[in-house]
Amino acid sequence: MKHQRTLKNGLLGLACIFSPLVFAAVAIPLEALPTTVPAPADNPVTPEKVKLGKMLYFDTRLSSTQKVSCNTCHNVAKGGDDNRSVSVGINGKTGNRSAPTVWNAAFMSVQFWDGRAATLEDQAKGPMVNPVEMGMPNHQAVVDRLKKSKEYVELFKQAFGGEDSLNIENVAKAIASYERTLVTPDSPFDLYLKGKKNALSPAAVRGMNLVQEVGCTTCHNGPNFAGPVLPVGTGNYRKFPTFPGSEYETKYKLTEDLGRFQVTHQEADKNLFRIPTWRNVALTAPYFHNGSVKTLDEAVRVMAKTQLNRTLSDAETKDIVEFLKSLTGKRPAQPAPKLPK
Repeated sequence: MKHQRTLKNGLLGLACIFSPLVFAAVAIPLEALPTTVPAPADNPVTPEKVKLGKMLYFDTRLSSTQKVSCNTCHNVAKGGDDNRSVSVGINGKTGNRSAPTVWNAAFMSVQFWDGRAATLEDQAKGPMVNPVEMGMPNHQAVVDRLKKSKEYVELFKQAFGGEDSLNIENVAKAIASYERTLVTPDSPFDLYLKGKKNALSPAAVRGMNLVQEVGCTTCHNGPNFAGPVLPVGTGNYRKFPTFPGSEYETKYKLTEDLGRFQVTHQEADKNLFRIPTWRNVALTAPYFHNGSVKTLDEAVRVMAKTQLNRTLSDAETKDIVEFLKSLTGKRPAQPAPKLPK
């Protein structure tokens, strides 16, 4: 199965290693964000799960110091991340990667920069026991702490049924259910595709055409601009940088993190990363896996050079940035919930 996935992703990504002239000949239609959010058969979204999951998402009791929550690093009042180069976990500890946005993460076929989690449920369990992030000694310690709250025990019964429904699997299912409500529809771009032609400025329209002509959408395609829709667990990965040796590689330390190689230990996976979404990208600075680039216009220049071997003019860069800004959708308000005692 691993070799099949590698082959499939390799075929999908062949165009990414060719010259910009190839990209100009490839027409990939742009897509609006779907109105239906996918959910696994064993975890359908219900109001009870969403209510519980939102509480857990905001609750610092899931961390050893009781000071870090999911929302600490994936702030839903902002762009779904923390706008830091790398996130800060318990006791001021930091990792080496920038927090991906949680907005529209439900449309991703794998989670994390290296795709080590296939589902939102898998992803939710990881940070709780990561010694840098939330630092709990094990998942049972999370469950034991939550069971001290009679209100939580009752909420789990309401959401999942049964007398012993408060377990780590259901903790993850509840958080994932809440995260599946974090979608941002009706961006100016989506409205444009639906027929509202004045939703985009002339500069954004030029940028929309340019990302297709230059070749950016060979990788950043699909409704989430993170690659085509694939089966859960099959990731859209690309080598970064594809064209090595540019000034940006050293300046922004792009190759120090070996990416998916750290998961698979396969030589071919060195410096492979999951294609990030373009949705709401104007809100999620700084950019790339290590958060090394502070501005969107610089990120556009870096991507053009390292992935397409193309040097953009100032005018081209400005138009592409205007198009990327048009992918900022409507974010439903997320007031912090009242947490159980």
